[in-house]
Amino acid sequence: MARGLWKGAISFGLVNVPVELYSAQKRSEEIDLTMLDRRDMAPVGYKRVNKASGQEVPWEDVVKGYEYEDDKYVVLSEEDFRRANPEAAKTVDITAFVDLADIAPQYFETPYFLAPGKRGEKAYALLRDAMAKAGKAGIATVVIRTKAYLAALVPQGDALILNTLRYHKELKSAEDIDLPEKLKGAKVSSKELDMALRLIDDMADEWQPARYHDTYHEDLRKRIEEKIEAGQTEEITEPEKEEKAAKSADVIDLMSLLRKSVEGGKKAPAKDKAAANDDEKAEKPHHKPRRARKRRAA
Repeated sequence: MARGLWKGAISFGLVNVPVELYSAQKRSEEIDLTMLDRRDMAPVGYKRVNKASGQEVPWEDVVKGYEYEDDKYVVLSEEDFRRANPEAAKTVDITAFVDLADIAPQYFETPYFLAPGKRGEKAYALLRDAMAKAGKAGIATVVIRTKAYLAALVPQGDALILNTLRYHKELKSAEDIDLPEKLKGAKVSSKELDMALRLIDDMADEWQPARYHDTYHEDLRKRIEEKIEAGQTEEITEPEKEEKAAKSADVIDLMSLLRKSVEGGKKAPAKDKAAANDDEKAEKPHHKPRRARKRRAA
């Protein structure tokens, strides 16, 4: 059973809906890599060091502090963060309802589930259904752990999703990067546009997130197993020499490339490779790579 991060309420107008906040993210399935000293393959660790004494500091002695003057700090505990604004610490305060489509993708950050609290099922369902029918998202402020966030409250099926948002000042504008001057005056012909639209239409599909998998994770695991089987557990693989890429032509025949893409047929769905990987795993039992043994001195 998932553990809630906190219990509080959604507040909109004079209505309060008791809820509990849950993380919507699974633990990472990345391969657990250990940092090693290449000279003897011994693991490299981290230490919390007192900068004045040079001594290691145990976790139980680590506290958070704010430097209000040079080398002068005020210490803050979890209770201080809570007392700073007791209401905000446990309230999803909706300040406005906006069209979900108007929130640009770069603003979305981390998803959470909101589950109804005791005796809050009806109010929860009312808010969920009203937002779904109106096609709106609730823009709210919320404190998670010790940080205040802007968030979007979005109905999804039977649940409400709370997605933290990045603040506008945290994002760069396209004007902040060096876009080539040619891009501003670049024009495409109507034929090129029609052909590109046809290719997009040919490749159109329904969004089915479950069909996409982290195939790089599996490929890296295979590479690890190859090195174990070859006895290369302590060897550093040197980079391959790359051939110099041929200089690109200044003029690209877009119509030719688009036409060949369309004539080549619809691109195979991403699920095909994942399905192949699943079939391969079914035939071959999966073995977790063993840790590399230290090389003993001769």
